[in-house]
Amino acid sequence: MSWRNIGIVYRKELREALRDRRTLISTILVPILLFPVLTVGIGYVVVGLIEEASHQPSKIMILGASDSPAIVESLGQVKNLIAVPPSDNYVDLISNKKIRAAVEIPPGLQSAAGDQVAPVKIYIFSGDLKSSFAATRIEKFFSDYRDERARERLAAEHLPAGLLKSFDIKQQNVVSAEKVAGETFGGIIPYLVIIMCLTGAMYPAMDLTAGEKERATMETILSSPISRTHLVLGKFLLVLTASLATAALSVTSMGVSSAVLQHFHTAGPQESADSVMPAAIGLGAVLSVFLVAVPLAVLFSAALITISLFAKSYKEAQSYISPLMFVVIIPAVAAMLPGIELTPKLSLIPILNVSLLCKDLMTGTYHWNSIALIFFSTCVYAAAAIFIAVKMFHRESVLFRS
Repeated sequence: MSWRNIGIVYRKELREALRDRRTLISTILVPILLFPVLTVGIGYVVVGLIEEASHQPSKIMILGASDSPAIVESLGQVKNLIAVPPSDNYVDLISNKKIRAAVEIPPGLQSAAGDQVAPVKIYIFSGDLKSSFAATRIEKFFSDYRDERARERLAAEHLPAGLLKSFDIKQQNVVSAEKVAGETFGGIIPYLVIIMCLTGAMYPAMDLTAGEKERATMETILSSPISRTHLVLGKFLLVLTASLATAALSVTSMGVSSAVLQHFHTAGPQESADSVMPAAIGLGAVLSVFLVAVPLAVLFSAALITISLFAKSYKEAQSYISPLMFVVIIPAVAAMLPGIELTPKLSLIPILNVSLLCKDLMTGTYHWNSIALIFFSTCVYAAAAIFIAVKMFHRESVLFRS
């Protein structure tokens, strides 16, 4: 093994990669901009849309209630609720978002004096945010109305109103703010880092294999006095560098974006202990995610070189690699599903094990046995992928496939 020859190939490929606009965009620009756009840009857009929807008046329809005029009048005076005339096609109106909800008031609700009556039914468009806000306002009105009626009955019996609510129920967080932030972002961040590792290695791998064939420079490289093993290892190190650079920039951008967002939030006027804004992600969690992603980047780099080597052109390599995206995305997304936790069996499944481990690391939980098993198994898979890549580079039927 000549590290000098491998270094020569690596430096040559690095110079060419730095001149390639696609590689620079996928390796540097995308990971730097991705997390700020997601955390700051999209985050504030979503918050703004929710805030706007929460203050926007909701058109509702009141059904029945012919014997409850006082309830209808009071409901029509609720802030941000606009009652429209009743109609038989209320289902179509809700489906077409002409109205946001309809409430059916059972007969005798207003005149009921302690007797059980049929439930109040609220018809909504499930999944529609504005419909949910309308339903919440209606439900709060009837909840307050029910409590008021109960207080009146207690007063009539000369009983204290405290019987209606003899004690309060409060939730109190006992976990550190960093763990809360990790639990909040624990699923999405490993997914994004894994995807960045893959996309960072994708374009250099295709360019150094299928791109060489398309430019008819593969024969020139193979005719050099450097062995094919040294050639493929030099190319592999360049692809790995691009993948690791993308991962490093991604986690750095992630940490900086989180810290900046938290700084502006705590400096704002809405600072409170019960704030819904999670705390900044810790430096330890960021470094842990990057270290775990290293063997995965090795696996991706070797696999992409092997797959791209079978293609005769850059475009054909893209068609070969496209299915690999689904192979990576499915286990990465599976880690975000509720109820899936890291187990010894899942620790042996590539990509899924790393995603689940990163999810735990984001919360500051370190299961050292699982970490060792995942790191070892991923290194084994990566070594096997490198071995296959070297073998494929020695097969002329693959290099000069027509």
